[in-house]
Amino acid sequence: MADPTPVIDDLCAESEELDRLVAELSPEQWRLATPAPGWSIAHQIAHLAWTDHSSLLAVTDQDAFSREVEKALATPGDFVDNGAEEGAGKPPARLLAYWRAGREDLADALRAAPDGARFPWYGPPMSTASMATARLMETWAHGLDVADALGVARTPTDRLSHIARLGVRTRDYSFGVHGLTPPFEEFRIELIAPSGELWIYGPESATDRVTGPALDFCLLVTHRAHRADLALRAEGSDADRWLDIAQAFAGPPGGGRPPKGAAG
Repeated sequence: MADPTPVIDDLCAESEELDRLVAELSPEQWRLATPAPGWSIAHQIAHLAWTDHSSLLAVTDQDAFSREVEKALATPGDFVDNGAEEGAGKPPARLLAYWRAGREDLADALRAAPDGARFPWYGPPMSTASMATARLMETWAHGLDVADALGVARTPTDRLSHIARLGVRTRDYSFGVHGLTPPFEEFRIELIAPSGELWIYGPESATDRVTGPALDFCLLVTHRAHRADLALRAEGSDADRWLDIAQAFAGPPGGGRPPKGAAG
């Protein structure tokens, strides 16, 4: 069984990097629009805080989490936006403190979880490592939205390895959420890490292949960039189809980002 400590450590590091980006923002900057329609920087941080809170309930109080799921089922199209809107209405200092406390509590709870634990979620149950990976993926992706709003370029790190692996593991889910039958055969995926290391998934003998920068693959599976703007290459019709629909997150696929230069 894989030790979840490295991904929990990387989740904390990713959160701290985003924290440094927002810690000294003015009230006006907290209200800056991000690429997510209707969401300001405050909405992005509020969403992370809200999801950390839900994750903490899933790990520590499953009855309370079940009640949260019931609320979500009652308003399936609005509960994510409602959570972000509620948090975004807090004064920035209160929102920042709430996010910090929640993510620290979650990290502590994940570190204390017993070996082999599985936690309920809005989708399938999650292991400790999977929960931490999902939180890292969201923190990185929403952090990109914050950086875009501020006009800041973030330097990618090899923490992306967790997101890339999640993107590979959710291949079949990506097909299923689009009503498509997943391919039977595995793909060969070769990604160049920010450090220059080669990350390899799948058998060498696979007919369908995906190659390119790990950063671009992570941008694709989190829907933070359009495929047309990325240096990813697919060999084989199934792999090519996958790059059009890939997503590493649960829920409906959404519209994704338009290509750069497309009319708004």
